[in-house]
Amino acid sequence: MFVVIIGCGRLGSHIASELSKLRHDVVVVDRSKEAFALLSADFSGFQLIGDATEQETLRSARVGEADVVAAVTENDNANLMIAQAAREIFGVKRLLARVSDPLKGDIYRTLGLRILCPTTVSAEAFEAEILKREEES
Repeated sequence: MFVVIIGCGRLGSHIASELSKLRHDVVVVDRSKEAFALLSADFSGFQLIGDATEQETLRSARVGEADVVAAVTENDNANLMIAQAAREIFGVKRLLARVSDPLKGDIYRTLGLRILCPTTVSAEAFEAEILKREEES
């Protein structure tokens, strides 16, 4: 599988490193060269320095050939813009966008984007653990 990951922070670098270990083809894009230091030592994918809100950067990352594009920067608006560009301009079918604000996530889901909200996922996990412990008492 060919995956393009936009954002090489803690989340993006972890996803890229794990997919690389599984021998998938991975391109990671970030504005900062220093961000790539978070990748595992055995990361075998490609690193691209650039602004993924620009079409030329997305072309250089070969987004149009990707099986999946994951926009996981810390900027909700950038992630959503990148996901929409990947879908509308480059024809990518499988897109994931990280959106920290649950209200924004709900709005963008109505546009047909696959949204993962760390805030919601964490809240659900905490609620499940709290209720599990309550039942065990």
